[in-house]
Amino acid sequence: MVLRAEDAVLDFLSVTRGSASVEQEAGEHSGRAAPEEPLSGAVRVLCCDTRQWIDLAAGTSLADRLAALAPHVRAPDAPHDPPGSEELAGLLREAAEGRAVRVWTHSPADNRRSRGRIGRDVAAGDHGLPVRHAVGYSPYLQFVSDEDRPLDRASVAAKLDFVNRYCAPLLRTDEPEFMIYTARVPAAERFFTTDGAREREGLFALLASLDDEAATVADPWEFETSAYERSRLDASTAWIARHRSPGDGPLVEVGACEGALTVRLAAKGYEVDATEPNPLFRDRLARHVETGFEGVRVHADALEGLAAEPRLPGSAYLLIEMLYYGQDLDLLDTLPADLVLLALEPAALAERVRPWLAGTSRWTQVEETVLVAPALEAVCGGRAYLSKRGSTGVVLRRVGD
Repeated sequence: MVLRAEDAVLDFLSVTRGSASVEQEAGEHSGRAAPEEPLSGAVRVLCCDTRQWIDLAAGTSLADRLAALAPHVRAPDAPHDPPGSEELAGLLREAAEGRAVRVWTHSPADNRRSRGRIGRDVAAGDHGLPVRHAVGYSPYLQFVSDEDRPLDRASVAAKLDFVNRYCAPLLRTDEPEFMIYTARVPAAERFFTTDGAREREGLFALLASLDDEAATVADPWEFETSAYERSRLDASTAWIARHRSPGDGPLVEVGACEGALTVRLAAKGYEVDATEPNPLFRDRLARHVETGFEGVRVHADALEGLAAEPRLPGSAYLLIEMLYYGQDLDLLDTLPADLVLLALEPAALAERVRPWLAGTSRWTQVEETVLVAPALEAVCGGRAYLSKRGSTGVVLRRVGD
């Protein structure tokens, strides 16, 4: 179950070729080129962009199978509207025809989001079939896989020949979902099986931006369970407390997400106006603070709205780990507060905030402090791990105050 025909070669060549003979397996394990023999296993490939099955019959060679896939490689600008989980489940049940089969598909954490959705939706479908995911293209995560299949030189050569012969437009395109380059043509194909819906949905949400896909599951960035995130949040709370006490007036927390920082501040006696534009996150935020946190008020505003209509005065505005999405920093000028505390990973701070500060005469930096150092951390129950890049806090004061 792949988005496009070329995926059956790029990420699943070891599956597409079916079961090899004993002689072929021996050749692969020795590093010798595998003889071009008929393959014994039948494979059905569903191209989800066209909802078209391609049958690769038993007894056909790898060359024959690649030739059968080649006509289905489409241009990068061809329309693609893959089916959802219910339709995918129906297609699978129909294709399996009651036989014992295994389903192979993309990873929910594939950075090419259209493929990630298919990986999530195939596994979520009501079809009762075992599903295995290719690690695929996920440059920010290292995966703990269940099965690794290194390709021999002959198989790699077949993969490269397919790309060069049939996928030339995809080598030239600048469409990030469909472009082909070295990192998207693995010489070792790796596969895993998700351990239930929480892991599957967590992998998908972990790499999403701040839209409804990120909010597919509660706590997608594992603020409640991650040792790194708890340390960052505790350090942020203590840092804020050094600059504002509860008696100084309300804090306005922009982009409060589900309230992991909000409840820490409220527990210390602060009044907090917590703003969160995403309705799913905001609903969880409201439920998080509805009992025992009377000093918290929840709002739907994003930074742009708060700047356009400055109706929430505060002793300080908190922009904690949320300036990653191209917001115009000049919006700070109209916020109804003279103190802004912002926190970002060091690289983003250097790229976005320092150049802006050098060019503005309206704000001055009065403090910079490391809140948490970079660390490597396991995510999604240990299925993968990634680099957490650290967080640095900066205090800005309006000039003249």
